[in-house]
Amino acid sequence: MQDLMDWFLGTPVKIALILSLAFLVRIALIRASTRVIKRAMLLRQDRSTSSITNQTPTGSLPGENNRYEQRASSISQLMQSVISVSIWSIAGIMALSNLGIDVGPILASAGVVGVALGFGAQTLVKDYLAGIFMILEDQYGVGDLIDVGPAQGTVEEIGLRVTRLRSKEGVVWYMRNGEVMRVANYSQ
Repeated sequence: MQDLMDWFLGTPVKIALILSLAFLVRIALIRASTRVIKRAMLLRQDRSTSSITNQTPTGSLPGENNRYEQRASSISQLMQSVISVSIWSIAGIMALSNLGIDVGPILASAGVVGVALGFGAQTLVKDYLAGIFMILEDQYGVGDLIDVGPAQGTVEEIGLRVTRLRSKEGVVWYMRNGEVMRVANYSQ
């Protein structure tokens, strides 16, 4: 009876502590990553506007601030998702371990499933990675006139997987970011 009482008092408290700590760590990491991303975007924006100051009377191009805000928002959302999934996965595994469940087979199964999904979703992963680097490198932004081979038009929306263009004729093109081999940006 004493062992059962110790288990009920000890294990739920440990799990509650793990989940509380995970929640606090997640909030701290999200705030820190958001600050770092915004600071990096502001530094990059300051560098680009200082080089543009000599070229334009106002010191910045129209829509330039909005473009940096969009990039910061996209990167920030991506980081928040990665942080949340990582923290809650680790907390879940720790909680299961405290319940007495052997997490070794779960981790091994997750590894096998991860490899299988990696092979099965290569194009999806390629699109997301290309989208991340495209946003980080600032190849084009919303409102830019670009040519990506078979499609040419104004960028309406940039996602991590797909970019939407509208041609002069009004045709909407959806292009997967992983399939873009070259970009001509007429707005830069």
